[in-house]
Amino acid sequence: MPPRPRSAILTVDDDPSVSRAVARDLRRRYGETHRIVRAESGEQALAALREMKLRGEVVAILLADYRMPQMSGLEFLEAAMDLYPAARRVLLTAYADTGAAIEAINVVDLDYYMLKPWDPPEEKLYPVIDAQLDAWATADHRPVVETKVVGHRWSARSADVREFLARNQVPYRWYSVETPEGRRLLDAAGADGRELPLVVSPDGTPLVAPADAQLAEHVGLATAPGRDFYDVVVIGGGPAGLGAAVYGASEGLRTVLVERTATGGQAGQSSRIENYLGFPDGVSGGQLTDRARRQAVRFGAELLTTRDVVGLEANGSARTVRFADGGSIDAHTVILATGVTYRQLPASGCDELTGRGVYYGSALTQADGCREKDVYIVGGANSAGQAAAYLARTARSVTLLVRGKTLETSMSYYLIQQLGQSDNIHVRTCTEVSGVHGEGHLEGLTLRDAATGESETASAEYLFVFIGAAPRTDWLDGTVARDERGFVLAGPDLAPGGGLPPGWLLDRPPLHLETSVPGVFAAGDVRAESAKRVASAVGEGAMAVLLVHRYLEGLA
Repeated sequence: MPPRPRSAILTVDDDPSVSRAVARDLRRRYGETHRIVRAESGEQALAALREMKLRGEVVAILLADYRMPQMSGLEFLEAAMDLYPAARRVLLTAYADTGAAIEAINVVDLDYYMLKPWDPPEEKLYPVIDAQLDAWATADHRPVVETKVVGHRWSARSADVREFLARNQVPYRWYSVETPEGRRLLDAAGADGRELPLVVSPDGTPLVAPADAQLAEHVGLATAPGRDFYDVVVIGGGPAGLGAAVYGASEGLRTVLVERTATGGQAGQSSRIENYLGFPDGVSGGQLTDRARRQAVRFGAELLTTRDVVGLEANGSARTVRFADGGSIDAHTVILATGVTYRQLPASGCDELTGRGVYYGSALTQADGCREKDVYIVGGANSAGQAAAYLARTARSVTLLVRGKTLETSMSYYLIQQLGQSDNIHVRTCTEVSGVHGEGHLEGLTLRDAATGESETASAEYLFVFIGAAPRTDWLDGTVARDERGFVLAGPDLAPGGGLPPGWLLDRPPLHLETSVPGVFAAGDVRAESAKRVASAVGEGAMAVLLVHRYLEGLA
């Protein structure tokens, strides 16, 4: 753990000689245990407090002179309360200003007023400060060292940012714009709240409605490759991609993994995976992903986030991967491990309310808001069942909406048993969501009985969608062979009747996971006819590295 930062004592006086003298006496007694901050005007002091607020620093005492031009000590303390309401407030006054001190007690809840001069400090200054520090220390004033996010509960971009940080294992603290602390952070950053979210990075930099790439840069995620040429580029950071990165780097290959949003894929969003080998008590998708990511980095793999791959080219023996921002990297080989994404819910009003009560995945990051709420989940596969089991811990009720007649054809047996044992989980089969509605956020659903065609309405604030899997492979059109659903064809699937596939230029058949482009392999859910399970995806990632070695041996 990093050392806990010292709390601050801030003193402000417009007379430079007095300001220096106060700071000198404070440092002599408290400099080893507290940070002494000196300002010569109210505005200068407020600017210092705003910076300290953004950096997550704590302030124990505010000591202000009453008679200052432009902004009096009373006005300063009143403004400073908005930033640090828990700081002890001390007013430094002349004998003639004691009336002002009495007024300050009522206006800014003044803790103490002290008369000038304070010499000797051992008798007149230090006992006062000691008492105020003792009073301040009785409360918990631990600083927030994480990234701070200020947003609105029903802001789609706020939801996206929280999801991005959570999936990238970046600690953050969420503040609603409607809370006093959220408003204080907005004020400190000079933001008016019309553009959300406000993100404050650990170094105190305020970012207003940042794009993912800007956010990644400020929270310490790598976005730029360390070299121009690699042995293997892994595209996609789900279980297959992470498996490939671990095995590639551990075997000495120059390996880089490129991920559009965050490592983990759909598995990383799972609240609990209970059928993965070696974890008899289960493991969350986030935990599994974090372990794999750290393992890959330890072996020397590079991990790049917020890089959207839009093109793949074969340039002689090199394979070029092109990014949406115009950049590119080259490698001997490429492993496609882009996985799949949830299909969009074809219900009226759904697009407008996505991120405002309608979420694709996101059960983990939105769970707090679901406490004591009636939650609906669309889907009948394992991901939907895992989300239902997780949300049912705190939600008033969880209703699973399944289009089919039964869960047995799409969900693992152990999950079906779990759902059946929970009193607040209800499963409605043959049910579809035909419409969602609400003003600014989700307020209700229109549910349709697939068997009878009858419709009904239900009140709802949260709807989570887990319907099917669609590969994100449009960018491979014209480059790599795919099936009619967009999944990548590889190995024997390229030539089902045997022999060499059409357009294949080598005198050997494609290797087992090799695509229609030599040196480009497919692993995990993106591959046609794959098992769509975490364990098989990790295995295919490892197998792809074995085949990369064979391919590279052929180039030698």
